Amino acid sequence: MAPPSPLSLILLSLPCLLLLLQAQAQAQTTGPAPAPPGPINITAILEKGGQFTTLIRLLNTNQIINQLESQLNSSNQGLTIFAPTDNAFTSLKPGTLNSLTTQQQVALLLYHVLPKYYNLASFESVSNPVRTQAGGMDGGEYGLNFTSLGNNQVNVSTGVVETQLNNALRQEFPLAVYQVDKVLLPSDLFGAKPPAKSSPSPSGSPADDTNTTPAKKPGAKAPSAPSKDSSSGPYGKSSVGVGLVLGVVLLCTSFLS
Repeated sequence: MAPPSPLSLILLSLPCLLLLLQAQAQAQTTGPAPAPPGPINITAILEKGGQFTTLIRLLNTNQIINQLESQLNSSNQGLTIFAPTDNAFTSLKPGTLNSLTTQQQVALLLYHVLPKYYNLASFESVSNPVRTQAGGMDGGEYGLNFTSLGNNQVNVSTGVVETQLNNALRQEFPLAVYQVDKVLLPSDLFGAKPPAKSSPSPSGSPADDTNTTPAKKPGAKAPSAPSKDSSSGPYGKSSVGVGLVLGVVLLCTSFLS
């Protein structure tokens, strides 16, 4: 039997060569599999926005950044953050932040976080008020109210201030970050306080005690004391009766004698 010719060998190996070339072409087209996304860096998102220096400082000072990033990695609900600009904090009344305790500052910052992911379209169907991360602190409600204006325009109200959700710094599950041009002031901390109740006087009577003796009018005479009945007292009417009886006895004695 004659050995195969070189040409026949080439023809026999041609299908294998074509399969090999096709596999290499597919590998170059698809490329390597994408790496899994890393942990979300909230600070980097805010720094990219370029006007959130005060918010970043407050979040780091009160150790809230680590808390939120940890929650993102462990929750399947996601988060929504409202980020006030530096101008929003500058517009506050001087001393506003310094007048708050550490716990109140934390409540203020968490009031800007919803414990769930919301895109702009989601706010059209939310049930107001929407609970925030600060809900329940200090016994307050700490809810936000949203109004959809159409065309992805949404207003948020606290009962003290109202502003619009502007630029979306991020809007991809599990995190949405929206710029706001006002600091969201909760009514639990910044709302009108009820009037203080007047404390009672030491005697238990109101401050304008009506039991005090009225002042005498000029020229008015004091009421005279009631005169004593001469017949009253321990010997009044009884002494008259005894004298009458003695008189009758003496009269009878004079007739008999």
